Amino acid sequence: MTAPLDPLHSELLHLAQEAARQAGALLRDGRPADLAVAATKSSPVDVVTEMDLAAEKLIVDLISGRRPDDGFLGEEGASTEGTSGVRWVIDPLDGTVNYLYGLPTWAVSIAAEVDGETVAGVVAAPMRGETYQAVLGGGAWATGAWEGERALVCRPPAPLDQALVSTGFNYVTEVRARQAEIAARLIPLVRDIRRGGSAAIDLCDLACGRLDGYYERGLHPWDVAAGDLIAREAGAVTGGRPGERPSAELTLAGTPAVFEPLQRLLGDFGAWQD
Repeated sequence: MTAPLDPLHSELLHLAQEAARQAGALLRDGRPADLAVAATKSSPVDVVTEMDLAAEKLIVDLISGRRPDDGFLGEEGASTEGTSGVRWVIDPLDGTVNYLYGLPTWAVSIAAEVDGETVAGVVAAPMRGETYQAVLGGGAWATGAWEGERALVCRPPAPLDQALVSTGFNYVTEVRARQAEIAARLIPLVRDIRRGGSAAIDLCDLACGRLDGYYERGLHPWDVAAGDLIAREAGAVTGGRPGERPSAELTLAGTPAVFEPLQRLLGDFGAWQD
């Protein structure tokens, strides 16, 4: 950490860490062998499992028990205004399809906002044995198989044609087909493309220096709130369309050398057009 933490931000970070740790343990250790889809959202392949619901309930119950006046915005339905000026933005299981199939790339993502600004974020990836966290103005760091905490810094500058870029695809068939066309045009212009299946982990991988860039369309605040802060505090640039913040139209993140060239290319390709 690069600076003393604001006491409120520190409190929120520690609470997010505890909630993410408990939810991650529930998801890792409580996954039933016969796990099935509990519901669908935007399309028949956009799924929710009983474990998504259980993890969100655990997180909301734990946090509201400590801070009853805070608000919530959760992927699986938690939505309260609160009166404290603090709102928790929660994705209890980012990468649900990976989780459903037994793939390891999934995470618990918890961010805390104060008066609309994200000030603390935690992304726990239990199957990796890693947790990533950040506080506004305090840097980003991670714990994992290594000893102690590791400060996160994004990769050194590299031209776009040497950049490893990650992306994701929407669950709506027509949107996904358009995204595939754009990815096909991008592949010859970069080192390679990855598709991990968890926006939160992609953003943290950028912060860890494991990627040079990341973009995706159709994301929600809970998908990116914690990961966006972690990436920025590690030195990455994040945004959406030129001059805009990340949004459902486009979420884009990259090293300072990659961000603008990638944004220009995606604009040329019509990445945020229907």
